[in-house]
Amino acid sequence: MSSTTKTQRLAAAGLSVVAVLTTAACGGGGDSKDSADAGAALNWDQRGPITFVQGKDNNNLVQPLLDKWNAKHPDEKVTFVQLSASADEQRQKMVDNANTKGASNYDVLYLDIVWTAEFAAKQWVHELPADKFSTEGMLKPAVDGATYFNKLYAYPTSSDGAMLYYRKDLLDKAGVKEAPKTWADMKAACTKVKSLPEGKSLDCYGGQFQKYEGLTCNITEIVNSAGGQFLDKDGKPQVNSEASLKGVQWLQDSFKDGTIPKAATTWMEEPSREVFQQGKLVFLRQWPYIYSLIDAKDGSSKVNGKFGIAPLPGLDGPGVSTLGGHNLAISKTAKNLGTAKDFILWYGEEAQQKTAAQKATLAPTRESLYSDPELVKQLPYLPVLKESIATAQARPKAVAYNDVTQAIQDASSNAIAGKDPKATFDGLQTKLTELTKA
Repeated sequence: MSSTTKTQRLAAAGLSVVAVLTTAACGGGGDSKDSADAGAALNWDQRGPITFVQGKDNNNLVQPLLDKWNAKHPDEKVTFVQLSASADEQRQKMVDNANTKGASNYDVLYLDIVWTAEFAAKQWVHELPADKFSTEGMLKPAVDGATYFNKLYAYPTSSDGAMLYYRKDLLDKAGVKEAPKTWADMKAACTKVKSLPEGKSLDCYGGQFQKYEGLTCNITEIVNSAGGQFLDKDGKPQVNSEASLKGVQWLQDSFKDGTIPKAATTWMEEPSREVFQQGKLVFLRQWPYIYSLIDAKDGSSKVNGKFGIAPLPGLDGPGVSTLGGHNLAISKTAKNLGTAKDFILWYGEEAQQKTAAQKATLAPTRESLYSDPELVKQLPYLPVLKESIATAQARPKAVAYNDVTQAIQDASSNAIAGKDPKATFDGLQTKLTELTKA
């Protein structure tokens, strides 16, 4: 699944990682061109106060950063407009601002990565010119997630990728020397662990398989990790390809043979985290935010010091994570574009991204921070997370993303329930073709 504060990420990719890149059909190309033409006449020197709009800041990260900016820019102060923790409600407020010609006075928007295509295609945000918004030194997938029809519409400030959490203590005891790279390796390791007295009652693998956005994140990873894809580079659905169906079949088989417990159909981020944290699961697909929780030394975790982390496994080799994260965009109704530009560039600098990682465990988009000694000491999972993000793929990019993700969840739930994968995903192919046509 994919996202951001802990709650926002959950609300944006897995707890609401309502995260899912929206893509466009062929018609979106014209919107992109029109936006670029209009952008040529924009006044990037206009300065003055602006607003910064994002969801609930549970980690108290944003206002202290804005205070730092405001102290140095008294004539270009940034006011924080804090929305709810719900990703859906955040998006709706931003859409309302666009539809009312800026009645809410929203300037810089903190966009979930899955909203990029929709906001760009509908011309709710400005294109960010390459000569003014350099992305040099940033992780390529993060930049791709902020791009629509090869043009940048948001500035990458936080990323996210899923990882495999596993009981290293039990794998070691069972003679499994390294984390699994394939699904078959994972199942074999589970069999060995369950042969141990202390592993007998454990379930094997868990993810987020309740019918919500997290399911879209999980099934996208499974399809991609089998060599398939939901949409090809031209935006054409490919969900019923042979490769895609191998992933879907593996998911169905895993529920049938008990590799994935039936209870996982009720799991979102937090329930799945709690099961692993209580020592009831060997492997868990999850986001980085849970690391500090399951490594807690206050007695709340039964697996602290006993787990390892690795990239997700796949069908024939390492798997593919769903890309999460948030990016900064400039509303089409913004006035002081010069200030908005400078603020966005400042917010995306190493110093601010490092603070965001330390205070809110937001994954940086700056590649250099993944080898920062101080940061890696505090967040030991960073090298694995970098590897995860480096090969991550976005969820299906579609302008009508809400409809697309609902269709994906419906089909995936049916496959998990035992319905024929080919027939189910043939139906999804037809539905996605309708939803993404020009």
